[in-house]
Amino acid sequence: MMLQFTDPAKLKTKKIVFEDIFTALDPGTLEQLKELSSKRSVIEETINDTSSITEAIAREMYGGLTSQSEQDLHKLKQYLPLLENFIFHVDAICSNRQVMYWVSNLKIQWTTAVGGSLSFLNLLGPKYYQVGNIRFELGMILFLYGATLRDRACEISTEALVQSATLFREAAGVYLYLSEEVLPSLQSIDAGKRPPESTSSVASVMSLICLAEAQVVTIRRAEERKAAVGLLAKLHHGVSDFLSEAARILYSGSGEVKDVSTRLFGYISSLKCVHELRSQRYLAKDLQASGQVGVSIGILREALNHAREINPGEVTWRLAIKEEMDAVSELLEKLERENEFVWHEKVPSVDQLPLPQGNKIVSAIRYQPLRYERQLIFKI
Repeated sequence: MMLQFTDPAKLKTKKIVFEDIFTALDPGTLEQLKELSSKRSVIEETINDTSSITEAIAREMYGGLTSQSEQDLHKLKQYLPLLENFIFHVDAICSNRQVMYWVSNLKIQWTTAVGGSLSFLNLLGPKYYQVGNIRFELGMILFLYGATLRDRACEISTEALVQSATLFREAAGVYLYLSEEVLPSLQSIDAGKRPPESTSSVASVMSLICLAEAQVVTIRRAEERKAAVGLLAKLHHGVSDFLSEAARILYSGSGEVKDVSTRLFGYISSLKCVHELRSQRYLAKDLQASGQVGVSIGILREALNHAREINPGEVTWRLAIKEEMDAVSELLEKLERENEFVWHEKVPSVDQLPLPQGNKIVSAIRYQPLRYERQLIFKI
C-alpha cells in the first residue's frame, strides 16, 4: 500500500462571474464569458462541497465515469482551454487601465491546502488569498489539476500499475510546467500575500513528490517480476533521492516556502524513510548473498537508527514505518545469529559502510496546454 496524502487537492475558491466584470463588445464574446463562468462554477461547487447533483446524475453527465477524481479531471479539462484562451486575449490588452481594473475586480480568491496556517485552529474558517493577476487563477487551477491527477493515480495504484505510474508522471509534468512557465510571473507579489501553491518552489516540490510516487509504482512491477535484489535496492533509494531533493527545497529557507504545513514535511520524511528502509533491506540481502554478512549487519543497524528519528504525526504513516522497521529487525536478528555461530565477521563502523546508490528511472511527462482559439472582443 502507498502512503496516503490527499491534502494538495483540498483547495477552496470563491465564485467568479466573468461576464459581470468584463464588458463584451459582441454576443459571441458574451456567450464565451458565460461559458467560462459556467465551467468554473462546476469546479467551484465540487471543491467547495456545494453541489446538489446526485451520484447517479453525475455519472450520467460525465459519460458513465464513476470515479470522483475522473469526473473532476473531466471538469478541469473543460475549463482549462477556455481559461487559456481568455488569458491569451487579456494579455494582448493587459496594459489598458480598464482591463487592469477588470482583472482586479474579478477578486480571484483561493485557500491553501498545504499552507502552515492549517496547523492552527481557525475559528473564522479557511483563509482566502486574493491576488489581482489572472495567472494566479491559472496557477491555482493547474495546481488542482495536478493534485487531481495524483489522486486518480493513487486510486488505481493497486490495480493498474502502468496507468498509475503514467498519471503520476503527468502530474509531475503539470507541476513542472507551473514552476517554469506560469508561477514565475507572480514572483513580484509578496509570497506572504499568496498561498504556497502559487509559488514555484512548492510546485517543484510537488513535481518531485509525484516522480517519487511514480517510481514507487514502477518498483512494484519490478518486484512482481522478481527483479534482482541489488536493482531493487537502487530503485528504492532512487525514491529517496527524489524526496531528498524535495526536502532540500523546503528546508532552503526561501521566503516562498516559509508557510508550508508540517504535514507536507511529514509526508516527505515518512515516504523517504519507508523506501530507505526497503532499499537497505534489499542491499543487505544482496551483500549477504556475496558473503559480506558483517557489512549487511552494519547497514541494517544504521538503517534502524536513522528510522527511529522519524516520528510523523499521521498514524498510518507511523504504522508504515513500523512495518518496514519490523521487517529490517527480523532480517537483522537472523543475520546476527548466523554471524555469531557461523560467519564470525566483524561489523564495520558507520563510516566504513558503503554509501547507498540510487537509480531514478522515471521522468515527468511534459504538460501541453490546450487553448480553444476563439475570438474575444471587449468594450474598452
